[in-house]
Amino acid sequence: MSTNQNNLSSTERIKMASDGLRGTLKESLHDELTGAIREDDQALVKFHGMYQQDDRDRREERSAKKLEWLYSYMLRLRLPGGFMTGEQYVGLHNIAGEHSTGVIKITTRQTIQLHGILKSHVKPTIKAFNTILIDSISACGDVNRNVACASHPKFSPIHEEIFSYAAKISKLGLPKTKAYYEIWLDEKPLLDPKEKEEVEKDPLYQDRYLPRKFKIGIAIPPNNDVDVFTNDLGLIAIVENNKLIGFNIAAGGGLGTTHGNAATYPRLASMLGFVRGEEQTLKAVLEVITVQRDYGNRSDRKLSRLKYTIDKMGVEAFKAELEKRCGFKLEEPKPYTFTSRKDDYGWHKNHEGKWYYTVFIENGRIADEKVALKTALLEVAKTGKANFRFTSNQGLIISDIAQKDKKAIEKILNDFGIIAHTDNAGAMRKSAIACVAFNTCSLALAEAQRYLPSLITKVEPILAKYGLQDEEISMRMTGCPNGCGRPYAAEIGFIGTAYGRYNLHLGGDREGFRLNKKYKENIDEPAILKELDELFERYSKNRNSGETFGDFAVREKLVTF
Repeated sequence: MSTNQNNLSSTERIKMASDGLRGTLKESLHDELTGAIREDDQALVKFHGMYQQDDRDRREERSAKKLEWLYSYMLRLRLPGGFMTGEQYVGLHNIAGEHSTGVIKITTRQTIQLHGILKSHVKPTIKAFNTILIDSISACGDVNRNVACASHPKFSPIHEEIFSYAAKISKLGLPKTKAYYEIWLDEKPLLDPKEKEEVEKDPLYQDRYLPRKFKIGIAIPPNNDVDVFTNDLGLIAIVENNKLIGFNIAAGGGLGTTHGNAATYPRLASMLGFVRGEEQTLKAVLEVITVQRDYGNRSDRKLSRLKYTIDKMGVEAFKAELEKRCGFKLEEPKPYTFTSRKDDYGWHKNHEGKWYYTVFIENGRIADEKVALKTALLEVAKTGKANFRFTSNQGLIISDIAQKDKKAIEKILNDFGIIAHTDNAGAMRKSAIACVAFNTCSLALAEAQRYLPSLITKVEPILAKYGLQDEEISMRMTGCPNGCGRPYAAEIGFIGTAYGRYNLHLGGDREGFRLNKKYKENIDEPAILKELDELFERYSKNRNSGETFGDFAVREKLVTF
């Protein structure tokens, strides 16, 4: 077991003293003298699916006027596999307009975030989502978070079966406490201590929960759109004779680091073995979580993810402990192939004859900005003829459209310019990812989603100059080293160091098997454009046939491993 239980971090003590994640959240909500909640509650509210934030663009102005910072809340939904019905999407649209900034933000874990929710609006927002059968339980916090899953049903006849695993695993990883229902939905609390103890007894999380957040992704080869190896636990579907027989499981992925702390690092998951059938799969998932619960670092949160637990134990020792808890041996991993990890834009048809349209949504921001995207999607949802599937690349698939309904959906998309918008977006822009960063993320050191689109606009002429405009080079940007936009797993990664400055990383691969390495440190935009100009010229002249930019950077030893 972990040896640091006598040196617990303050967050660990808050969790254990929280009365099942209740803390003093009810009292915080009723305090009308501040837009914030109490300090300990700021740790607990994450387990309910939200973060306290403030508008960092207005900090200086408000401080000068001796006003409290403009606090608000980001709410993240629990959507296993990223699925939402058209009716639910209409509800989402209305809730976003009534309670948040109005922008619907697709995350890199196939779910939705709403920003700018004032404290007095948090409870009405959660209640409104409850009416459309959506919750935010465990979307944040030291628990199993939203389970990501291969998003496009056209890729495999087993997609629906795989998608069902996301829901089962999500349910498996839910806390047993009824705090969410009492605080936000006004359910009556259990007054009998014995009844409460029995109902809320939690064999998985106990009263400690996990040392840190825990992420699970499920991939269906040959597309690794979930970036499966960047997850704490990755499941790779193995199909034989058109039937799902089980999963290769990999553990220990995670991308968050801390500038200046050499003990922190990004890591891809290590392959552990193969599990056969649903019973073995769910048991293995559960016990990977329990090993992390019992062995993870609870004194230093910077070293508390599963990747550090595995590296401290050793992969073989971790696997042995997992097999001991499972009561069965893992089989040798089965062969599989990944050929890409991108979203396939435009129209596609699956094995059932249903149609799907993947929309380009830059950095996952659904708003009426360059094009009336938000309005168009509402009109699609209102037809009742389509569902919505969010992707791990911050994209959206308008899905499950019957042949007879395709023309009606297509007309809406054409009328609002959505198809033209998608078709006209450049190859690099379509594959780019950025985290939220400023103005709401408290960790941000630099811009990301507000800056990357304009940077790509300046990079595109450089690509065209060297005949590279159709190359799907992956570029990802985050405002800090926490890794929410998976920049370390890109061919070109930008990690914010200070406002307007970034570390430039090169050498990730196209399929998700290799992380990149730092190439240049703390550079501004003129230096970024100069470096990319030189790199793209060199790539255009010296690349091998079919060689990706990331592979070229490694072969040319632009970065070393």
